[in-house]
Amino acid sequence: MGTHMSVPTRMHAMQFDQYGAPDVLTLRDVDVPRTGSRDVLIRVIATSVNPVDCKIRSGMQRGIIRYRLPRTIGLDVSGVVVAVGPRVRRFSVGDAVFSSPNHRGEGTYAEYVAVRESELAMKPASIPHIEAATLPLVGLTAWESLFGRAGLAGGEHVLIHAGSGGVGSVAIQLAKSVGAEVTATAGAANHELLRQLGADHVIDYRRERFEDRVSDVDVVLDNVGGDTKWRSLSVLRSGGRMVSIVSGLTEFTKVSGPTVGLLRTIGEMIKLPVVARLRFGARGAHAVRPSDGLRLAELAAAVDASQLRAVVDRVFDLEDLAEAHRYSETGRVRGKIAIRVAPEP
Repeated sequence: MGTHMSVPTRMHAMQFDQYGAPDVLTLRDVDVPRTGSRDVLIRVIATSVNPVDCKIRSGMQRGIIRYRLPRTIGLDVSGVVVAVGPRVRRFSVGDAVFSSPNHRGEGTYAEYVAVRESELAMKPASIPHIEAATLPLVGLTAWESLFGRAGLAGGEHVLIHAGSGGVGSVAIQLAKSVGAEVTATAGAANHELLRQLGADHVIDYRRERFEDRVSDVDVVLDNVGGDTKWRSLSVLRSGGRMVSIVSGLTEFTKVSGPTVGLLRTIGEMIKLPVVARLRFGARGAHAVRPSDGLRLAELAAAVDASQLRAVVDRVFDLEDLAEAHRYSETGRVRGKIAIRVAPEP
């Protein structure tokens, strides 16, 4: 296994053996993952709930993600390195690290997880694991959307939908860190949070249409999908850019099943750049999270430079994961839900 400290052979992991409601999640005793030559074995201190976890568990993603059940899911981790494969060079036993691993590996709702070295970074030194665990997936998604796909630059105006959610709360801060002007949408109860995160203008999406408040913006980040995605094209300036992180797969799967739902999703993703260019003279694209350790290291540096902070709504223990998923599915989460797996070292 390469360099390691004493590691048990068995662990607790939250798994499901059929798709369905949160109650399908069951705490089980399973084997500790084996590490490949480029893998790092992490003792999980904390993980988090992302909306996509609930979609995977319910079966709404099975058109593109087909798992052999039972399965451990979870796409965020912060913890301590307990073993490294023989070809690992950047990490050592005892390092505090965080990651959003690729969904093809076993998930992070467990006491141990094996992660590829390339998907890993040193944890921000200035915050505890419980906060660090909420940042990787949403941080990578926000970064890829704003900078990788939209090319947001200082002085530009960006409209960020669902600004109080996981991706939105990070995107506001990242946009401000490069000197962009930020307008964000959320319910009135979350407007003070948006201002604390740096938003210059806030819009109550329940009471007013964002089209009546903004126009000629450079970039739109769509975290909502549906009608909001298509309406957002009208507020872009000529040559503006819209990036959506919502494919519509969940809704299409509910209506049409996994196979036809996937085909409809592909059609929706093709339609966005075409409509954006032909009708509005703009660019449209979808973004997905890259599992990128080097980018995570930059996010960690932003945290330690006080340019980025985690927004943690609630903390649940691993055995209460079903309750955490139920709360996530209310759609009322401010920032992220953290899951405590082990005490802070």
